[in-house]
Amino acid sequence: MLERFVADLICDELKQLRPGGAALPERPWSADMALDEAGLGMDSLEFLAVASALSECLHLHESGLEDLLLARRRFGEWLDLVSDSLLAFDAGLTFRTSGSTGAAKPCCHSLASLHQEVEYLATLTPGVRRVLTAVPAHHIYGFLFTVLLPAQLDCDEVIDIRRQTPQSLASLLKPGDLVVSHPAHWALVERHAGRLPAGVLGASSTAPCPDELALSLKAQGLERLIQIYGSSETAGIATRDCAGAPYRLMPFWATHPHESNKLLRTTTSGQEDAHDVRDLLEWLGRDLFRVMGRLDEAVQVAGTNVFPAQVRTVLCSHPRVADAAVRLMTPAEGNRLKAFVLPVPGADLETLRDELWSWTQKRLPVPARPKAFSFGSSIPRTALGKLADWPATVGAPA
Repeated sequence: MLERFVADLICDELKQLRPGGAALPERPWSADMALDEAGLGMDSLEFLAVASALSECLHLHESGLEDLLLARRRFGEWLDLVSDSLLAFDAGLTFRTSGSTGAAKPCCHSLASLHQEVEYLATLTPGVRRVLTAVPAHHIYGFLFTVLLPAQLDCDEVIDIRRQTPQSLASLLKPGDLVVSHPAHWALVERHAGRLPAGVLGASSTAPCPDELALSLKAQGLERLIQIYGSSETAGIATRDCAGAPYRLMPFWATHPHESNKLLRTTTSGQEDAHDVRDLLEWLGRDLFRVMGRLDEAVQVAGTNVFPAQVRTVLCSHPRVADAAVRLMTPAEGNRLKAFVLPVPGADLETLRDELWSWTQKRLPVPARPKAFSFGSSIPRTALGKLADWPATVGAPA
């Protein structure tokens, strides 16, 4: 599990440092794989950035071993160093918000609070023997469900399915499995996997799961789909396992008596901590609610927070773009971003379309890149002047 966690973190950091860069070596990595030019190709600045991210996440500074990462040049040496550090201190971890187009924010959690959540999650997943994961282990959702929960349930194994087709996943599944994924991946499973074996559970988080998707997965044989509501800042807050049902607070969460946008979490020591909620919640009872929408104007693409306003800024920095609007595609169009572009006078639209594909590939991470560009003489707006939707024009450059 430590090997998977550290490798996931390294891959994520390098992808952010090298947008559009060459693919990394196939996993799993051997212990003697070089981290520098002979293997992953990390230069001195990348070494510092990745080592800093790993130290922050696992609190290596608490053991005083963080600087040794820069002296170690092999993957196995990093694993040994991290293992030694965790033996000295493992009481806290720091996860980061996605920061796909804005600044990522560190969110510190005590290991005791994460175990508190996992003990509850284990009551929702009795009998699970294997965990099959389509999410990275170094994000809080992946850490809870693919590191702590398997240990709590004494599972036989954890299997990474991110490089498997939905068809091969269906043939791999068996009763007692828990598939940990996100809505974009579940949509691929629903479309291509066909009939699922009996006795398989699913978990979904990072974005709302459409009710029609959850219902279709159940019709294909999935026993239950446990949907988790939470964030990097709060960890899990509530769950539901029926499409259209309200979310129910986990036992250690409660409404704030005075502030509607806050919740209270009771820690293992009995202390009550207040946490902000970034969604508009409609309360149906003391511990039941529906999510009515986000308050921070972010959207979710493949489990990642993306800010359309910041994507628009990148598009408008192109010399042949006068203005632009960015929004999430409709469910019928897809699950990525689309952009409506107002070109400067005289710009050739086909040439501009090709340039924008290249422009965004160099400046935006994958989830934030629009996959459809439409053009016109004015940004679509309603009669009240508010931004209006437009049909997506999908297509890669020639």
